Amino acid sequence: MTALEFAVQDVAGARLARQLGADRVELCSALGGTGGITPSLGLIEGAVATGVPVHVLIRCRPGDFVYDEDELAVMAADAVAAMQAGAAGVVVGALTEQREVDVPALERLVEGLRLGQGELTFHRAVDQVSDQFAALDVLRELGFRRVLSSGGAPSCVEGLGALAALVEHADRGVEVMAGGGVRVADIAALRNAGVDAIHLSARRVVAGDAGPGGGDAPRETLDVTIATAAVAAVREERWT
Repeated sequence: MTALEFAVQDVAGARLARQLGADRVELCSALGGTGGITPSLGLIEGAVATGVPVHVLIRCRPGDFVYDEDELAVMAADAVAAMQAGAAGVVVGALTEQREVDVPALERLVEGLRLGQGELTFHRAVDQVSDQFAALDVLRELGFRRVLSSGGAPSCVEGLGALAALVEHADRGVEVMAGGGVRVADIAALRNAGVDAIHLSARRVVAGDAGPGGGDAPRETLDVTIATAAVAAVREERWT
């Protein structure tokens, strides 16, 4: 059965995801502008209070996924704080300069978490590695529950073949969650590729005014129409 995860950036999005029957949410901030960074503690607590399983993105800055010790220390502290706030899991990623999974960095990121505390997801940094199969093997050994991937392509539709190959290689040892440019119309094809879960933002942009000197200040939130259609597309599989 394919799970459904929404990327949300506010409490309203988490609440809507729960009401619609999503399996979980990935909680982040500044998704459109940065690709997502760690949300505030207050936002984590508010999202957790809605009752939907919350997986918190731990990413201290936009840009590449090669981190120094100071950045790793910040993210390790954020991961502990997220779990203490009631998160069901954290979403992390770190690479070496050679674009391989950075094992020491990942161990640093999760060292403060108790054994078995929450689920670990490796985010789309996996789409930058040279050998995704090898990356899956490493992540399985490190205790990661799932990876979020577009199959190394700009979007999941373009990476369908690679996603199917990842699923076959993982052989349920690590869940493969399809994410990256996913549209509702793509869900059937992704299900057919055998992925364990589908991740999409289903977001709409809300115009705003930041006041003098601030210029336009649009924000993003979960779109009820798109999200409802996504849930229906996944449930179609569950009912057959």
